[in-house]
Amino acid sequence: MYKDFFGLRANPFNVNPDPRYLFLTRHTEEALACLTYGIQSRKGFVLLTGEVGTGKTTLINKLMEWLRLQQVATAFIFNSRMDVPQLLDFMMADFGIPCDTKSKSQILQRLYNWLLDRYRAGETAVLVIDEAQNLSDEVLEEIRMLTNLETFTEKLLQIVLVGQPELEHRLKQPQLRQLRQRLTLRAKTHAFNVEETQAYVHQRLRIAGSNGEPIFEPEALMALYRYSAGIPRVINLLCEHCLVSAFVDQRKTVATEMVDSVARDFDLSDGNAAAAMTPVVPRVVGAEKFDLVEALRTLATLADRLRQSEQDLSKERKL
Repeated sequence: MYKDFFGLRANPFNVNPDPRYLFLTRHTEEALACLTYGIQSRKGFVLLTGEVGTGKTTLINKLMEWLRLQQVATAFIFNSRMDVPQLLDFMMADFGIPCDTKSKSQILQRLYNWLLDRYRAGETAVLVIDEAQNLSDEVLEEIRMLTNLETFTEKLLQIVLVGQPELEHRLKQPQLRQLRQRLTLRAKTHAFNVEETQAYVHQRLRIAGSNGEPIFEPEALMALYRYSAGIPRVINLLCEHCLVSAFVDQRKTVATEMVDSVARDFDLSDGNAAAAMTPVVPRVVGAEKFDLVEALRTLATLADRLRQSEQDLSKERKL
């Protein structure tokens, strides 16, 4: 909608975890180096944790991209609400291992033989499990048992567990102490500081095709940091809506008051980015009620303004 207006080839602030937009801070580089080292050294178990919205999945997608370029066999489990049979079925299918049996012992034997063949050929296999904080204790124990697939000297299957900080708390439970002891490497993602936030916004705009002309005023970038607390997902959310608002108003730059307005829409106060993780819903205060008719009128007005802006742009191109 606003791409042509700002001279962009793509939407720079999509919330999709696109590895092209991975922003390498010192912490991100350390985490990526930890993951790649753990896999290359056949450490067996690597843990990646970080707060909601701090770029764990984007980092993992970058790792997966690198693994595929290295022709490393990978299985990526993104739905952690699975029981043990579902986990094994999904893993075998994603690795591309033919398996027409439901017998757990036979599934594990085929997996072991397949891993041995890869090991003898000098190849590696990696299992990545996202949102691992949702795994049941039974599934976590099964994952631990998978690390028993080994030779005398090395682990045959490399496993990367990815999750929110709750995963670390769960691993401290007594019943999971055996799994915790097998975690050889730990990596973390972090929120950005103010300089990193500014550089992050500029990089995404550049990758999306910006010619370098400033779109966000310096004070607006400071406001973005205050409201987002440096959390990438919240930065994307604020920036996307700011660009839409600027396009509607036919303004080539985003000012502080525009960031303030968008932050209010998402009930964000300074540094309170957690509120952006939940859907915005109408609030009822005292006798006030959500007026559906008024909301529809507002949406209709906004749509009219968008159509008028697009018509004006079309006329300018023809001239």
